[in-house]
Amino acid sequence: MYDHIGLKVKDLDASVRFYEAALAPLGHVLDSRDDSGAGFGPPGAPALWLYADKNAKGAAHVAFRAADHAAVDRFHTAGIKAGGKDNGAAGPRADYSPTYYAAFLIDPDGNNVEAVHL
Repeated sequence: MYDHIGLKVKDLDASVRFYEAALAPLGHVLDSRDDSGAGFGPPGAPALWLYADKNAKGAAHVAFRAADHAAVDRFHTAGIKAGGKDNGAAGPRADYSPTYYAAFLIDPDGNNVEAVHL
């Protein structure tokens, strides 16, 4: 349904560091970068756009599909090391569905970022 998502971020450098680390285990890379923003996604197809805005207020929830449980685990570990805050360790979420395995992080701007394997 979606082609791309855009998030406003206060500190573009901090956000790029966070998303570059957290999304690498999911196969996403930094595809585009300039002073006004950055684009992440599969190589050659950015779908998450970060836009520099000193007045940004994080309130979004973005979920990324992971290839397997190990990728969800690596997303959580790498995201914390890159400045994200734990918002739910990697593990099953049986209350969502019997096969839902996810991890949640808060990015540098307060957005809830998830990796999920179904």
